[in-house]
Formats: sequence, structure tokens, C-alpha cells
Amino acid sequence: MTTLTHRGRRAEAGRNLDKKPDSEKDAPADRDLNDDDPGDFKDIHLTLMEEVLLLGLKDKEGYTSFWNDCISSGLRGGILIELALRGRIHLEPLSIRKKRLLERKVLLKSDAPTGDVLLDETLRHIKATESAETVQTWIELLTGETWNPFKLQYQLRNVRERIAKALVEKGILTTEKQNFLLFDMTTHPVSNATEKQRLVKKLQESMLERWVNDPHRMERRTLALLVLAHSSDVLENVFASLADDKYNVAMNRTKDLLDMDPEVEAAKARGAEMIWAVLAAFNKS
Repeated sequence: MTTLTHRGRRAEAGRNLDKKPDSEKDAPADRDLNDDDPGDFKDIHLTLMEEVLLLGLKDKEGYTSFWNDCISSGLRGGILIELALRGRIHLEPLSIRKKRLLERKVLLKSDAPTGDVLLDETLRHIKATESAETVQTWIELLTGETWNPFKLQYQLRNVRERIAKALVEKGILTTEKQNFLLFDMTTHPVSNATEKQRLVKKLQESMLERWVNDPHRMERRTLALLVLAHSSDVLENVFASLADDKYNVAMNRTKDLLDMDPEVEAAKARGAEMIWAVLAAFNKS
């Protein structure tokens, strides 16, 4: 698992966070009509996976750190949370036999298309499985980390590149070719710094000015993004531009949040069980 205390990359990440956002207006996203908390879904036009990748990208270079081996599984966790927040999947109900989050299976709630290629591909996989799988198993299957050759079909391929292309289509990234001595690589530098700044500012404020000291009072998408940024080892990029005192406060509050018992918090959380289940899966890995 990642650590919340490494600060070696602060200077590098901080160079990309100088501009202030001049707009925080987004387009609406798909939402579950049965959800009674529309505040979590208003003004959204990026998926959780797109936000995580955007946080992990080096702005000018256009690629994630070569040393980051967590982001692939983090993005798959984001897909599961996004589908749950959109009302497409949910965890099986609590029972006497299966009480723990990581024992409960992921069930299909609706196979209605979301309009996002990765989300819809994952929906088809979940629908096609003969027996339901747990959150942890689905993260492994979607990442391709399985020894069962019959389940390799569930692997999502080229996820980072596909998410980057979606961000290019939305005008947030651009596409370039870079030469790395022995090979050429397609990169996606940030072309819309305002959008990334809006995202960074939102997370910084959630841990500072708008800190509520209770995850159940946080917007679920904000809570989910903090969990995924931590699991994908990109959380350092969020707080790197802060002054030392604020950096320490934000990191300590985030650590306290992520150190909470997912089992206990999920029992309190209406509609956010999948977020805590994903955190539990990464805590165990």
C-alpha cells in the first residue's frame, strides 16, 4: 500500500500548481434517480477514473510516474465506485453468513448504458459472469491479475490510454509523441490547467477550509476521490503546493480518514458502501 507521509515529490508536483482556477462550472453527469442526495452529482463532467489519472499525470510531460505501480488497480477501483454511484451495481445485502465487506458480492442493479466506454464494458463483464464476484476479485480481474485463463477475458486493456483519450476529447489533455531513446511513446500533456486546478483546489479545501471531521457529511464523490487518490499513489500531488503547515494538517486529516475501519463506516453509510469496500480491498492488498 501507499504511504501518506512521503514528501520527496512535493517540489516536482508543486511546479504545476501555480495558476488559480477561473471557473468551477461543470456539466451534469449521469446519476441514480433513486438517490436522494443530488448534491453529489451536480456540476460533474469527469468520471472518477479521469480525475485520478489527471491528478497522476505530470502536466508538461503528459505521463504518470514510471515508479507508480498502484494506479492501474486504483483506476479499476474507481470504475466500480463510479458504477455504484450511478446506480448500476451494488453490494449484496448483509446476511448472517456474509457480513464483511470483502465477502459480499458485487451485484448488477441496472445494465442501462452509461455512455462511458470503460463503464459499459465493465457492466457487460459483470452481467456475463456466471457467479458473482467480490470487490477485491473484480479489481484483480479487471486489472488482469488472475491465474485463471478462463477469466482473462475480464481484463480491461489500455485503460490509461483510453481514459487519456477521453480527456483529450474533453479538451483537458492534448496528444504528443516523445522519444525515449529506444522507443517513441504517446504522451498526453495537460492543455487545460484550469480544470486540474479546480480539482486540486476542491480536494485541498475538503481537507482544510471545508473540513467536516465526519466522512458521512462529505460529498460521496469527494470521499471516493480521496480514497482512490490514496490507493493510486497520487495523493501527494494534491497537497504538494500547500505551505508546510497546511500540508501537514491536510495529510494528517486524510490519514485519519483513511485509517477508519471500513466495516464500521460502511454500516453507517447509506449509498457509500462501495467506497468503503474498495478501501478495504486496497488495505488488504
